[in-house]
Amino acid sequence: MQVMTPRGPALVEFDEVADPRLLLVLTHGSAGGVEAPDLLAVRDAALAAGASVARVTQAFRVAGARAPGSPVKQDEAWEIVLREVRAGRSGLPLVQGGRSNGARVACRTARAVGAVAVVALAFPLHPPGRPERSRAEELRGAGVDVLVVNGDRDPFGIPDAADAAELVVLRGENHDLKRDPARVGEVVAGWIMRYA
Repeated sequence: MQVMTPRGPALVEFDEVADPRLLLVLTHGSAGGVEAPDLLAVRDAALAAGASVARVTQAFRVAGARAPGSPVKQDEAWEIVLREVRAGRSGLPLVQGGRSNGARVACRTARAVGAVAVVALAFPLHPPGRPERSRAEELRGAGVDVLVVNGDRDPFGIPDAADAAELVVLRGENHDLKRDPARVGEVVAGWIMRYA
């Protein structure tokens, strides 16, 4: 499905289950796509647990950009996409999430789109080597429960457990969370289904 936003079209890929218990909407990081190993593993585990899944390629990536630009404009486009994604599915609890920059978007827009929870994969707490530029306020400001899954070797830092409903730090994982993506999927699926 294509959704037009002020920044151009966004693309949505749906994977539906017969009798969904919730809707999980996922998106990518700044330079990545919805085929990232951790996003695919989360999709597979969520489908097996009874959630329908939508993966969103945001408009800036469809246009070929590697940087999302203004957070205000990115969030505006995300909210438009989510309205379309939820059309006909408004009775399902919505959990939204993403990896890296996508996790930030999910936190910033959670209340605006009516999400009941957020999944933040590889939340980029700060730019590498710049811990003074913390983004922890985005986690604290989500207004809903946030699950953070980070690797213990992530150069973007690891959020404090107090800033999320749950923090899972995976040993040996870097920012890409691709050493054991099935484990990422297992953690996320187990957590999101409490909101079904």
